[in-house]
Amino acid sequence: MLPSIFGENLFDDMFRDFASFDPFSASDALYGKHARALMKTDIRETDNSYELDIDLPGFKKDELQLHLQDGYLTVSAAKGLDKDEKDKEGHYIRRERYAGHCSRSFYVGENITEEDVHAKFEDGILRLSIPKKDAPKLPERRVIAIE
Repeated sequence: MLPSIFGENLFDDMFRDFASFDPFSASDALYGKHARALMKTDIRETDNSYELDIDLPGFKKDELQLHLQDGYLTVSAAKGLDKDEKDKEGHYIRRERYAGHCSRSFYVGENITEEDVHAKFEDGILRLSIPKKDAPKLPERRVIAIE
């Protein structure tokens, strides 16, 4: 049994450098080892659209941004904490909330415009609706025989 405080292993930070590659490691500064739970996304395909539900707990609507560029839809979230804030009732024993940002990108196609994407943020879940659009037809590949 390893020592722990508040249900967390005290040695997590010590062995972090030896961990395998983690695509969410950029978010570690914001949520520590819980970064893997951030921006979890469910994607549903319907007849006419793709529906995305992205978990963003603890964020407010004005802390989120959506950008569409070169066929990629990027969802960004930034949070800041007031470090000068004083606790009038005492001093902090443990602080786990941090300031930082995180983002995630999805390829939606170059024929999608900003007007096509519909977004709604409610109860910590960002819901996106992206219509299906026919991609421009690519020229047919011709096979060249090798002698």
